[in-house]
Amino acid sequence: MTSATPVQSHAHTSTLVAKLWNYCNVLRDNGLSTIEYVEQLSYLLFLKMVDEIASDPFTEKEARAVVPPECDWQSLVHRRGIELEVHYRKILEELAKSPGTTLGTIFAKAQNRITEPALLEKLVVDLIGKEEWTIQGTDLKGDAYEGLLAKGAEDTKTGSGQYFTPRALIDAMVDVMRPQPEDTITDPACGTGGFLIAAHDYIRKNHMQDVTREQRLALGTRSIWGNELVTGTARLAAMNMLLHGIGDADGESLITVGDALAAKPDRHASLVLANPPFGKKSAITVVGTDGKVEREDISYERDDFRATTTNKQLNFLQHIMSLLKMDGRAAVVLPDNVLFEGGAGEKVRRRLLEEFDLHTILRLPTGIFYAGGVKANVLFFEKKPPRTGGGHNTSKLWVYDFRTGKHFTLKQRPLTRADLEEFVKAYQADRPRSERVESERFKCYDFDELIAQDKVNLDITWMKDPALDDADSLLPPEVIAQEIVEDLQAALSEFAAIAEALGGEVSADTDTIQPTESN
Repeated sequence: MTSATPVQSHAHTSTLVAKLWNYCNVLRDNGLSTIEYVEQLSYLLFLKMVDEIASDPFTEKEARAVVPPECDWQSLVHRRGIELEVHYRKILEELAKSPGTTLGTIFAKAQNRITEPALLEKLVVDLIGKEEWTIQGTDLKGDAYEGLLAKGAEDTKTGSGQYFTPRALIDAMVDVMRPQPEDTITDPACGTGGFLIAAHDYIRKNHMQDVTREQRLALGTRSIWGNELVTGTARLAAMNMLLHGIGDADGESLITVGDALAAKPDRHASLVLANPPFGKKSAITVVGTDGKVEREDISYERDDFRATTTNKQLNFLQHIMSLLKMDGRAAVVLPDNVLFEGGAGEKVRRRLLEEFDLHTILRLPTGIFYAGGVKANVLFFEKKPPRTGGGHNTSKLWVYDFRTGKHFTLKQRPLTRADLEEFVKAYQADRPRSERVESERFKCYDFDELIAQDKVNLDITWMKDPALDDADSLLPPEVIAQEIVEDLQAALSEFAAIAEALGGEVSADTDTIQPTESN
């Protein structure tokens, strides 16, 4: 088998993803929602890819038998009509029988929703069955899923956009964090596993020549793990990781399904990469060490949370603080309100500056997430031991403004890894931070400046959009209109959060604020 060139690989991947999306259209016509048809295709695509990997002579023997022979792809392709449908249902049932394993996670509660035998036969025999999905030289194992998810994420009414982080941003974050073979790596809101797979790929590309056998085995089975709240999303993560060589089909699942915030971590990591869910806060009760209680429907008792709040993003940040080992490091995508919100937000920021080394913030532009109006940042910080005699662990915070004057859209002007190259170079991951250089977009602030800010506000801006001052650089009307929409959506989200804090009730569908009934 010959390797494809990068251009050929990209073209081949794009063609196959386009075909996959056409299959989705077939399923949509059969009455399935976006999430449902992505899920249904993923079962079949997984079985086909596993079959290709198993038949590849270069595949290590222990990696070949991912599913039992009676449940593999070959057992499907020789059947037709009702017999095919009945056997496919048995496969889904059989592979779901080992809860806690990787296969058990992938096929948990799996059901065949392709109710027409002729349509299932068309997918197995004529569509998926006639393609080679793991051609050498391509990363279709991941790209096929990610391309499908990117398409599905455009349908924000299904909620699929909540767990899709742009691949370009993931890659840039991983490049500056530089995962090492000895790292233990986790994502407490892993979605489809993008950060975990990118970290694994980085280690394989940069360090496999000098890792020990023990480190290589740990890299695939013990040192990388994630958590995901939604069963269907966890399924996609487990599939994606297994196809990338992370995990063991019959071994313990590396993806835990459940609410990461429900309990203190029982395991700690040297590297956390995460994009916790934005949007409406969960219904919870939080009891913190400050003695306060905030009540909603679900109860969390976290004595490791210093600030009591039902703000989901602030709680994820506190959870990640607890997840880190001493001297561990984190890169976390968080919305703007985490940087300026008072009350619990101020408490969390003070703790972050005093007990951790918050050394870098990357201000992200709008237009890169599928949830409209999201204004977000990446916070880079490290867990440090208390200083002798007290004192603070953050000495200098570097802020990179990648927002002002930057204009992206999901279709016409999507974010690419090249767009983030200047930030990656300015970050200087391979050199001491003392050697960083200030620039128009990259500014440094001392601890005393930060702590003196009203409410320890870290939402720091200094640049003006050149389009506001230069008539010759006016943006196209469609870009201006989109930015107005996103600004209004962001404002509505912030007002909704305030209304909730005051006792209002926000409709999940419309984000309109509903008054609560008085007792």
